[in-house]
Order: sequence, then C-alpha cells, then structure tokens
Amino acid sequence: MLMIVLNLKTYPQSLEKALYFIDTVSEVVEETGVRVIVCPPAIHLKDAAQRYSQIFAQHVDGNSAGAHTGTLPVEALKIVNAKGSLLNHSERKIPYEALKVTIERLHEQALESLACGETVDELKTIAGFSPNYVAIEPPELIGSGTSVSSAQPELVKKAVKTVKEVSDKLPVLCGAGITDGNDVKKAIELGSDGVLLASAFVKHDDPAAFLRSLCSVF
Repeated sequence: MLMIVLNLKTYPQSLEKALYFIDTVSEVVEETGVRVIVCPPAIHLKDAAQRYSQIFAQHVDGNSAGAHTGTLPVEALKIVNAKGSLLNHSERKIPYEALKVTIERLHEQALESLACGETVDELKTIAGFSPNYVAIEPPELIGSGTSVSSAQPELVKKAVKTVKEVSDKLPVLCGAGITDGNDVKKAIELGSDGVLLASAFVKHDDPAAFLRSLCSVF
C-alpha cells in the first residue's frame, strides 16, 4: 500500500499547533483514502493518538519500562495508543544492535516500525532486522528543497532493488527534499512505496492544500 509519512519534528510550528496538523491530515485522509502516518513531537503523542489512528513516535528506546531516566520505552507508546515509531532518522541515529532490539520490542507489543537509512548499505543491514517499513533518506538533502527522487534517482532505484533482495515484501519509502506532487510521482516511478517528508508540510502556508496535492498522485 502506497503511503505518506509526515515527520513533524520539533519545529516551533509543530510544538505550538501539532493537533491542528493532525486534524488537517485526518480531514484530507477522509477525503482521499490515502494512508498518511504522522509523527508528532513526543509531548503531543497521547492527544494526537486520541484524534487520529495513524500516529507514530519520532523515536522510541529499546529498553524496557523501569529505571531508565529520560527514555521513551515501547510500553509508553502502547499506553497512549500510538501505532508505532520512526527509527534511526539521521537526526536520531541508533547503533545497529540497539536498533534491532528496538524493532523486536515494537513488534512484541504489536506496534509498527519504520527504520531509516542514509545509504543503500545501511538500508540493506536494517532490512535484515525485519522492520515493517524502511526509508532511504540521504541527510544532505533533508530540508534542502531538492528531492532525492530528482537529485539522486539511481540511489532510490538501487535502494529499492537491494531491499527487495532481502525481503520482497518490505515496503521502501524515500525521503529528503520532497516538496511537491512531482517529487512523489517520481519516487513512485522509481519503485518507492511512498515518501517521508517534514518541513514542506509543516512550513507550508496551506498544509491541507499541500497534502491534497501529494495525495492526488496516488
């Protein structure tokens, strides 16, 4: 199933009006039927999950609930009814062994995992951990306004091919610099199962219209 993942990060706009963004996404999804996952700031996870069913954390820790000050254990996501977690974003890297454990712990709690990789080799290793989804996202293009599907189409094609050799049923998304429907169309033409983006949605003057334009490609 093709999908869009919106990582709201912790932009000032996201901290102040995350629930507005959630309601906007919910409205557009109801109109279009496209699957859109939203990753709000941690302080909004509980309220967001009460309003919309496709909520992922931006990060979760692999430790169990207990004496682990400052962590966000998987059990916390279960309690607030989040659906899963984004993992290993270039702004929140996780060592391989910890990433493997975190993916396993999410799945033990019937939660989903979306793991990012910066390179094809990294994504190949991560695919071996059996997450629900993976995303190729070169960090130099994040927030650049130049999409990976336009700037590095061969990277997307190679990532898809390599991941499918590990697991032919593992969806591959692409992210970094996605700014419009043309970027989404190119990503799908290159074999991607969807896109991951952040600032283009959060900072848009009309996020609803922007999201509709992306969904129209599906």
